[in-house]
Amino acid sequence: LIDMDPQSSLSVFMGLQPHELEDTVAQSILDRAPLPILEQIHQMDLVPSNLTLSAADVKLATAIAKETRLKKALAPIASHYDFVLIDCPPTLGVLSILSLVASTHILIPMQTQYKSFVGLDLLLGTIDELQQEGIASDLKIAGVIPNLHDRTAQSREILEAVTEQFAGVAPVFPPIPRAVAFADASMQHLPLGLYDPKHPALATLNTISQSLESL
Repeated sequence: LIDMDPQSSLSVFMGLQPHELEDTVAQSILDRAPLPILEQIHQMDLVPSNLTLSAADVKLATAIAKETRLKKALAPIASHYDFVLIDCPPTLGVLSILSLVASTHILIPMQTQYKSFVGLDLLLGTIDELQQEGIASDLKIAGVIPNLHDRTAQSREILEAVTEQFAGVAPVFPPIPRAVAFADASMQHLPLGLYDPKHPALATLNTISQSLESL
């Protein structure tokens, strides 16, 4: 797991205190240091982040080949893993571009709300531009995960629109409903499957995992 969000939500979820960390992904991106890998947290390895990463937009503004910084940092260790999952910030800035360039596939979580639907078009345009420029020519969409889904008319309409938009392009997985269990599991620093092994959302999460394994 690689936390590329300066808000460090993934690092916090994994039980870390980001403000106490001296070595994070920021040093690898900004100073080309080796990735600081924390091993065996819930049987996963983690490259953490903290607010230091928020300086990347400014510090990399004039850097040469900045788009490939994360990809090059990953190169020495990528073959050690079956999957490397990168958690991106919610905005399409430099950090998201670095993450896209370093990836072979993108998995798109989105709320079934109009604002997220508009943001999806912006993301797809960015992916297309990176592909056209040859910076991420092999990047593929692994699927869309509608989440925080509720039973409103708007949510149903957005889900239908996304399903139609991606027909024949990438799978749109069954929607994950808004549920308190996700927040409760996060507070306990536990994956949902350990916090509540019988939660109905696990069926969808297992479907997503199987889809990724088949790539």
